[in-house]
Amino acid sequence: MTDSRTSAPSVVIIGTGFGGLCMAIQLKKAGMNNFVLLEKASGVGGTWRDNTYPGAACDVQSHLYSYSFEPKHDWSRKFSRQQEIKGYMEDCVEKFGLQSHLRFNKEVVKASYDETSHLWSIETADGEIQQANVLVTATGQLNQPAYPSIKGTETFKGKVFHSARWDHSYDLTGKAVAVIGTGASAIQFVPEIVPKVKNLKLFQRSGAWVVPKADRPFNSWEQWLFKKLPAHDRLYRSLIYLKNESRALAFTRFGSVLELLALQARWEAKRKVSDPEKRKNIIPDYKIGCKRILISNDWYPAIDQDNLDLITDNIERIEENAVVTTDGRRHEVDAIIYGTGFKATQFLSPMTITGCQGQALNDAWQDGAEAYKGICVSGFPNMFMLYGPNTNLGHNSIVYMLESQVTYIMDCLQALQRKDAGAMNVRTERQRSYVDAIQARLEGTVWDAGCTSWYRDENGKNTINWPGFTFVYRHATRAVNLKDFDFLPTEN
Repeated sequence: MTDSRTSAPSVVIIGTGFGGLCMAIQLKKAGMNNFVLLEKASGVGGTWRDNTYPGAACDVQSHLYSYSFEPKHDWSRKFSRQQEIKGYMEDCVEKFGLQSHLRFNKEVVKASYDETSHLWSIETADGEIQQANVLVTATGQLNQPAYPSIKGTETFKGKVFHSARWDHSYDLTGKAVAVIGTGASAIQFVPEIVPKVKNLKLFQRSGAWVVPKADRPFNSWEQWLFKKLPAHDRLYRSLIYLKNESRALAFTRFGSVLELLALQARWEAKRKVSDPEKRKNIIPDYKIGCKRILISNDWYPAIDQDNLDLITDNIERIEENAVVTTDGRRHEVDAIIYGTGFKATQFLSPMTITGCQGQALNDAWQDGAEAYKGICVSGFPNMFMLYGPNTNLGHNSIVYMLESQVTYIMDCLQALQRKDAGAMNVRTERQRSYVDAIQARLEGTVWDAGCTSWYRDENGKNTINWPGFTFVYRHATRAVNLKDFDFLPTEN
């Protein structure tokens, strides 16, 4: 039995992705050095550490998918790839001196709030307990791989892995491979592996809208300009932001504008997919934007390859060496790769979070995850979420949203100090009115067009997306309104 030991940092941050590192950097800048970051893995990077599949890259431009306070002038491409983004994050750890605050291989299994001491007790899988005045969760929405429930999966004798847990030790060369799923990860790794495999069986439940990616390497003179003229770098970033931000109108109020992208996707498919049956099946039957719009320059050419079979029949079962579809066909394969995404709506899973009066967060969220400004949950004092409910974007950079959230949390911490309070708890009625307003704004958006997507939970509630401009969210999180909270006195 592992011995527990207790320590008392004032802030515990769970996760070392963009959100967790941003929170830590701002604490450090403010002279609040009494914090630790608990990370379940052996290194920083979050999704950019976990997703190492071939072709892994970002679909937000490099200069915007980075901290505003820490520009990188020598990005190699307009849209960065996994290794470079992870390297940027590691450089930030070193530059801002976060190494001593990092605790690796510390998977949090449980966190509970004590109403008397106003302390959070955070327990890791090895039995260690950290106590903190403040808990900040920065686990992201895309950290728990989703596996489909298919009969017979345990009987398969070949190689099986999820794209977010890519097995680089397994050589796909000359193998018959099944890929289940055609989402954001699959459109990146399928084109990379098609030339290597003997044949690829691509099982598609529904097609994806895929439009061209305006990607290319930066020229050395462009990198020189970014470095020597910081104002040019800032202007370039601002123009990207404004261009992306304009798309919010298409997603939220003028969905018909997105039909221009649909026309572009159909045109690309017509030009690059010669097989009429494949071309017909690869184009979705749902309204564009209802699910995530994907960007790629090599998806359609990959689909067109003779050694790729696009299979749209449902999977009935998996056998020792084959995937069997409902039409009775057996598709013999050596390996199965799941490109089935993540449990995005299961925020903070599989951790157990317990707040006031022993209430579990899962119970508080039985009707769907919700939080005030996507950050605070009533009944869970001094717990702040990064990338919480309804803060995801379909049109711009999540790093911008994370910086807004960190600013808000920092103001909350300063409010706690000013009022010499033990804890702050968002008022139930403020949370209720905020969440109701968000859900009302989601009505009539393109995400409300009737398709099944990872934006919606099992009850059909959109708990993922922010329904508007990011600058509106930034204005809403620029400072804490003390009237939104009950401040609880310190222990006597």
